[in-house]
Parts: sequence; C-alpha cells; structure tokens
Amino acid sequence: MALEDREAILEHIAQDNPIAACEIDDEIEAKAEQARLHPTLYRAGRVRGTREAVVRPNYVLVYRVEGEEDDLVIVVLRVLHAAQQWPPGPSH
Repeated sequence: MALEDREAILEHIAQDNPIAACEIDDEIEAKAEQARLHPTLYRAGRVRGTREAVVRPNYVLVYRVEGEEDDLVIVVLRVLHAAQQWPPGPSH
C-alpha cells in the first residue's frame, strides 16, 4: 500500500508542479533511509507496533520495525497525507 500511496501523492503533486513532486519523492526516500539506519529515531505510531516519520507537515511515513536487535528491518506500511484518516476507521 505504501508504494500505491507514494505514487498517488506524486501524481497529484506533479499535475501542478513536477519539480515539487520530485522534491517530495526525494524527501520520502531520505526519511525511509534514516528510519532504516535508525529504526527507533521517529515517534511511536498511532497504531501499536508502528512508528511514524513526518516527511513534511502534511506527509507521514508509517513503518514497522521487524527482526532481531542486530538485524533490524523496517517495513514501510503507508505514506499518508495528513488529511487521510489514520488509523483507518471501522468501515475500512
């Protein structure tokens, strides 16, 4: 879902400003890389077992840390606009 989220965000932004879409894409990549290097750097998420990295005030990267202490992996679950409901409500 995270890849679909990211693609939708970038397509939406690119309609008005392709350069801004490239910039936000770079920022999403940078946050994901920082999370990979430092899995507990960002705040605990609103969903148990997740963490959230604010990409920009309007965008949040939601991820889960998996693995053992010496072999941690992050799994990016969603890339969300702040206006999107997270966690999803009971109708989702």
